[in-house]
Amino acid sequence: MIRTQPHRSGGPTGSGPSATSDPSLTSSPAPSTSSISSTPSASAASPEASTPRIPVQLPGSPQGGRAKAEPRSTRRVSVAVYAADPVLHVGVVHQLRQRPEIELVEKARPEGAQVTLVTVDSVDDETVALLRRLRQDPRTRTGLVVGTFESGDALQRAIEGGVTAVLRRAEADQDRLLRLVLAMANGEGVLPGDLLARLLHHVGTLQRAALDPHSPSLSTLTAREADMLRLVSEGLDTAEIARKTSYSERTVKNVLHEVITRLQLRNRTHAVGFALRNGLI
Repeated sequence: MIRTQPHRSGGPTGSGPSATSDPSLTSSPAPSTSSISSTPSASAASPEASTPRIPVQLPGSPQGGRAKAEPRSTRRVSVAVYAADPVLHVGVVHQLRQRPEIELVEKARPEGAQVTLVTVDSVDDETVALLRRLRQDPRTRTGLVVGTFESGDALQRAIEGGVTAVLRRAEADQDRLLRLVLAMANGEGVLPGDLLARLLHHVGTLQRAALDPHSPSLSTLTAREADMLRLVSEGLDTAEIARKTSYSERTVKNVLHEVITRLQLRNRTHAVGFALRNGLI
């Protein structure tokens, strides 16, 4: 049996055989078990080891001393969700509602939402019209959760509509939706790799066209440019074109100026004549 009393330097007075004759007690280090039993160790005698540690609240810090970790959990991103299909709307809302980082905004009162998510099967004229309306609110950033891009210019139309992030609906699980929302709230853009490659190819084509005045693609107009030139040919001024297309007057001026500069034309009348002669409108 192992004793638990403190170790004594010598034996009892008149030391008997058990105190001096055993070499293990006088000439060799005591085994680990005897050191635990004969010496007041940390595990047996120390109050720190036997008593659970209680967190101390520091002055000016929250309970438990977790002052640095709390602010992250209190910051929430307000999100408004748009979807023509009620099933799609319920699905996205259900995914986001479970996250403490998200504050969902009612669809009837979306003003002031930091992020707006538009969920659709494909980018059609109705979707583009909605994106243009949302673009008028400078307080929100618009993301697109889309089933597929059916046409080649669908991505371009979405980006022109103010979309800053795209996520395919088949990949829209809770974690990806959360990352998308947080990235947009931080001012970042998000695009799948293949869509980014398509966009870069499109930008490269425009750049090569601008560097080569004789390039056939130089005379190609985007759908938005063609629409605005067509309205100019009908006699509409900047304010009327803005109301007709749901763009701001500044956007209309910038688009028409870009066409005139890129095609090396003199003014709007010259641009309309050029487009008509080449069958672009």
